[in-house]
Amino acid sequence: MARREIKVDYLARVEGEGALDLVAEDGRLRDIRLSIFEPPRLFEAFLVNRTFDEVPDMTARICGICPVAYQMSSVHAIEKAFGMSVGGQLRQLRRLLYCGEWLESHLLHMLMLSGPDFMGYESVIPMARDHPELVNMGLRMKRTGNSIVSTLGGREIHPVSVRAGGFYRILTKGELEKLLPHLRQAKEDSLRVADWAGSLPFPDFRHDAEYAGLYHPEEYPMNEGRVVSNRGIDIAPEEFLDYFAVEQVPYSTALQYYVKGRGAFFTGPLARVNLNFDNLVPEAKEMAQRKGIEFPNPNPFVSIFARALEVIYCFDHAISIIASYREPEVPYIRPRPRASAGAATTEAPRGMLYHRYELDDQGRVLTANLIPPTAMNQRQIEQDLRDYVPGLLHLPDEQVTLKAEAMVRNYDPCISCSSHALKVRVRRE
Repeated sequence: MARREIKVDYLARVEGEGALDLVAEDGRLRDIRLSIFEPPRLFEAFLVNRTFDEVPDMTARICGICPVAYQMSSVHAIEKAFGMSVGGQLRQLRRLLYCGEWLESHLLHMLMLSGPDFMGYESVIPMARDHPELVNMGLRMKRTGNSIVSTLGGREIHPVSVRAGGFYRILTKGELEKLLPHLRQAKEDSLRVADWAGSLPFPDFRHDAEYAGLYHPEEYPMNEGRVVSNRGIDIAPEEFLDYFAVEQVPYSTALQYYVKGRGAFFTGPLARVNLNFDNLVPEAKEMAQRKGIEFPNPNPFVSIFARALEVIYCFDHAISIIASYREPEVPYIRPRPRASAGAATTEAPRGMLYHRYELDDQGRVLTANLIPPTAMNQRQIEQDLRDYVPGLLHLPDEQVTLKAEAMVRNYDPCISCSSHALKVRVRRE
């Protein structure tokens, strides 16, 4: 019996550490395991006995790429627990801050991490030599996203301005308007990047996945909305654990979440676009039509184009928010602690992010539950690999490895966020 094992000990161009093992016998895939070996970081335990106003700053440290998502999920959950909501200009500023984070993350992933796979490069360095204009344009656009976060958050990484009820200080109209020239140029550039992303040679692969994410009837969802799926889920974030369950597999330190009674599901930019295409801005919808890419779309490799459409949306939305901005009278609504529990789901760049807290009457944390998008996607990544890899087994080991890695990178897994790690192994005998 001919046995073949492919092993990648450390997956490149992802955030965090992980491994992938592939085993084939007589030309058939026998086993595949996406293992995360990064040690747990214990943030949920760190939060116990902390006061509610400490939580946003602590959760921001979970990830250097998507700290806003962790902050925003925590403040929304805490506000739910205290029976309060934030609207008006403060709500718009939160969406603007989210735009900055999506732009930072999406452009990093598209041009530096996943893009080289589609372009046939081992990294962005040789890609930049051959396509300097594209890469430099992407870096300029990413800097504009960084500028949004630093202006609103006080710094680019782990911003410090967010608090339950709003922000620590009021931003002036003049501070925000300084961003407009860069945003307008970046919006024009985003159309060119989306045109590039929509022209990439996507592998011919389709999956029958359940797409899950937030849905909002009046806007493209970022930090508010109902949790929905293309297979009938339509729930409030507080009901999340009634519909989604978790399993610890023995070969990974990360948890794997699934839909109760069904199995794996897909969250992230492609899921958002599939569920919310009509709420994108006209330029994004026109770009999809021009490139001939229809949504809902069942090809996970189209995720890079979905990210490009969200980049167009974010630049357009950021310009709109700043143009209509009026300075609020107060920077925040003062929370009134009470013994209660609150849950919230927001959309991190990579997909849904769920937070739930139990608090005592002084606003101290009794329990915390944080579920990152990578933990939600892990089972679907493995399923995609099981369906995708058998069509690659006629290729040499090196090609199988590169294509399998590209599938994993396509999800942009934030392994450290899931508090764990990743490997790929191919062995033939």
